[in-house]
Amino acid sequence: MITSLNNEKIKIYLKLKNKKYRDQEKLFLIEGEHLVKEALKNHVLVDLLVMEDTDIDFNYKIVSKEIITKLSSLESIPKMIGVCKFLDRKDITGNKVLLLDNIQDPGNLGTIIRSSLAFNFKDIVLSLNSVDLYNEKVIRATQGMLFKVNIMRSDLTGVINDLKKKDYLILGTNVRDGIDAKDIKNNKIGLIMGNEGQGVSPEISMLCDKNLYIKMNNEVESLNVAVATSILEYELGEL
Repeated sequence: MITSLNNEKIKIYLKLKNKKYRDQEKLFLIEGEHLVKEALKNHVLVDLLVMEDTDIDFNYKIVSKEIITKLSSLESIPKMIGVCKFLDRKDITGNKVLLLDNIQDPGNLGTIIRSSLAFNFKDIVLSLNSVDLYNEKVIRATQGMLFKVNIMRSDLTGVINDLKKKDYLILGTNVRDGIDAKDIKNNKIGLIMGNEGQGVSPEISMLCDKNLYIKMNNEVESLNVAVATSILEYELGEL
């Protein structure tokens, strides 16, 4: 059993709570059995720390409750914490691509990732100024679905221009001159969703071929970006 917080591996893993060190080591932490099993199935688990013996088929290490407590970001301490390698970035191959412009709330990003998988938007591009994919709140909100989606961080302008060359229709959102998502007939789509407060930035909006809107009554001015994304992905996705 590892009991010392001065253990060399534990000291490295504790630093992974900081984005700077996650980026440096290309590693991130996950908490709880469900996420660990999803990581294991998707071949990204590189180490596993547990407080007691488990039936998970992986070469785990038993550690003290103190170590798990220090590593955890949860109020209720999990029985296990996994260490995962950063996800591989793959080329965009799907017909439905989600582009996220300056999304800041980790819970929103996690929810969006789950919805994207559910509605067949399996390629997601995060703008360079969006929230960190490996933030612990993002990871928890995805419920393990981040391991099943191709997610990359890149300059949106370059990605959008590349998609246009490949005949993707680039869609933004606008309540004033938007059209109903049900009227979109193109098979290849790039859907842009913007920041929680400001929406899509002007320079990215200029690259849109068309804008969409969501029908709703006059009592509500706008929707949470994760909710709006889910609705549009449902309308545009192919089930």
